Amino acid sequence: MSASLSFIGSSQQLWMGPKFVGVSAPRPQSQSLVIEAKATTKREDRTARHTRIRKKVEGTTERPRLCVFRSNKHLYVQVIDDTKMHTLASASTMQKPISEEFDFTSGPTIEVAKKVGEVIAKSCLEKGITKVAFDRGGYPYHGRVEALATAARENGLQF
Repeated sequence: MSASLSFIGSSQQLWMGPKFVGVSAPRPQSQSLVIEAKATTKREDRTARHTRIRKKVEGTTERPRLCVFRSNKHLYVQVIDDTKMHTLASASTMQKPISEEFDFTSGPTIEVAKKVGEVIAKSCLEKGITKVAFDRGGYPYHGRVEALATAARENGLQF
């Protein structure tokens, strides 16, 4: 019996179940418990997806990253060497050859995305870049993003 009493009195603590802090203090009635759902926007969801993708896709000198950004009015593509933090090539719908060829007022279409894919592939091949890692930027691989990727592949880039 004395051995068990010395064990309880020692510096070790026994687990007695969960501890409730402040249970004895009454809660004021004026404060009510408010539970709010975390609402995220489409942009925040896309940014989270892009962050997850960026953990896996990295551009090197031998295989730079082909990064796509899609807005409502334009489409932007960059080939980036992440080790040097340097943009090697870029193409967008804001460049004169693409914007003059197509008349798109409501935003870039799949045909425009194909043209941007051709331009970025030709630009990369001129600079000696043949292999790239495709970064869809958190967007689904569908529609404009898919059309851009297939056009870049057809014009010589390897993903």
